[in-house]
Amino acid sequence: MEIKIEAVQIAEFFNMKKFRADFRAEIHSGSTTEVFYALEENERYLYVFDYGVVVFANYDAVAKSELISFIKNYATTLVDIHLSEEYRIETDEKLQKVTVKNNYVTVPQIDSSILRIVMLNIGQSVALDYYEVLTDELISSSKHYILELEQHGKLSISKTNLLKYIGKVLNVKNSIVDNLYILDDPNLVWDNEELNLLNRQLKANFDINTRFKDLDYRLQIVENNLRLFTDVLNVRESSRLEWVVIILIGLEIAIALFFH
Repeated sequence: MEIKIEAVQIAEFFNMKKFRADFRAEIHSGSTTEVFYALEENERYLYVFDYGVVVFANYDAVAKSELISFIKNYATTLVDIHLSEEYRIETDEKLQKVTVKNNYVTVPQIDSSILRIVMLNIGQSVALDYYEVLTDELISSSKHYILELEQHGKLSISKTNLLKYIGKVLNVKNSIVDNLYILDDPNLVWDNEELNLLNRQLKANFDINTRFKDLDYRLQIVENNLRLFTDVLNVRESSRLEWVVIILIGLEIAIALFFH
């Protein structure tokens, strides 16, 4: 038996409360931030996360497209780049333990708990892909300003545009901080050694913890660049004010001399 899994980043955020209320299917398990469905009548499984990721298992192209169209009604800020990952679960009854590979995992038998763990990890991986794209864009734009400083010794960016840039950086970082729970181990692995082992192996396979640390490091670089840009602009604004004061004093002296 083989189950194909695909995770897709659709938006930056889903309104889970409204989605759960409107989606006509019995909830297998979940919380305020995620929900897992076992649609056993057609052997499909669905995992939806509030950070904008949907994970499909055993969905054909038509069913997947219909679900994506439906869930977009509950999305905030749709993602305009295609980010997805595919994975497989295979069964081998002769196996004594789970075997995790780059593109698939082999288990003695499949149940909803195993599916949840696998779908959770691939969902986390796609979410990290999205944040990596965002931080890459931020670093690229900051490199442009750094090069400008190196070549011309000044920044051409206006104060308003710099504030917009700072807002964008803070928004990305806040989104990541808000979704820190994606690194938390699900409750069902706490009392199950086999599921716990599977979860750890999948996290290692998808480099979940390593990628998150790298993401945090790159955001620190961007923040350091922001401090530099802010200092440069503050010096520029201070210099302008000094010149305004000098000009005003000069005018005052000129007027005084003229009338005397």
